[in-house]
Amino acid sequence: MLFAIFFSFWRFLQIITLIPTIGLLAYFVDGYNKLNALTPTYILVLFIVSVLAGAWAIFTIFSYHRSSTNASFVALIDILFVGAFIGAVYALRFIADADCTNVTRGSSVDVSLGIFGSASLNGVRVNVDKSCAMLKAAFAFGILNAIFFFFTAALACLHGDRLSAGERKTYVRENHSHRHSHRSSAPHSRHSSHHSHRRVYV
Repeated sequence: MLFAIFFSFWRFLQIITLIPTIGLLAYFVDGYNKLNALTPTYILVLFIVSVLAGAWAIFTIFSYHRSSTNASFVALIDILFVGAFIGAVYALRFIADADCTNVTRGSSVDVSLGIFGSASLNGVRVNVDKSCAMLKAAFAFGILNAIFFFFTAALACLHGDRLSAGERKTYVRENHSHRHSHRSSAPHSRHSSHHSHRRVYV
């Protein structure tokens, strides 16, 4: 039960953060396609990884029963996505130091304070580079998803170990009960054979 709650929680976080990541990067991919230009590798890699990870997250959340029984396989795929996101974020690492905003001082503005007089404030203008901000947001979402997929991989791995231990206990219990029933039936068969033997001679 706890596995289902935690696993679903982190899966929903992955889906929520992957959808805007795919949308942000699709904007760049579409722009380069319209210009008949090649999409840069640092954009394309993170875009492909995000699309595949989103499809995998949606598939596993809607087929939870199958995911829980194949927990070790789910953990393996999630670990692969952790490595893929780390590689994609590393390719986009230059954006971390980029300054996407430019603050400039504007003209002064007089503000009336009624009976308290007036005040003169210096206006401030903030210019934001849209492309830079979008790439930085995708970069941050990539880091978050590397962490999120690590959590789900750890949960699936622990759940898989618990399932295998439970299967071993079930096998031992069934094997023990089978031996016990075999032993209990053996004296009965010997007794019946002995009884039938006496009936033959009497």
